Amino acid sequence: MDSSFFVLKTSRLWGAQMDEEKCRCAGGVVKDGKCVMPEVTFTAFIMSLNTSALFHLGEIPDPATGQTAQDLVLVQHTIDTLDLLQEKTKGNLTEDEQHILEKFIYDLKMRYVQATK
Repeated sequence: MDSSFFVLKTSRLWGAQMDEEKCRCAGGVVKDGKCVMPEVTFTAFIMSLNTSALFHLGEIPDPATGQTAQDLVLVQHTIDTLDLLQEKTKGNLTEDEQHILEKFIYDLKMRYVQATK
């Protein structure tokens, strides 16, 4: 099966009964026959960056192959991106957004150090 597809089994979403459908947008859901992605928020954005870094640390397997691989250059780039976002958004984030950003940066830096030992 092509990894860009996932199967949405019959379930209730937004009160509508859905039949088994394929959706090309991983992470999205099918609504009224269309793939709908989750709402774009700052928290979702930094969670996406964090997940990308974990993937490149080799902590999340490739969904297509089940294999893990490390690319520490991309991990460092993602950490630098999160550091930049923290600097540029200073004073403009909610308390929760600031907390999760700080937590992700700290956690990724610690994991990066462990991976480079």
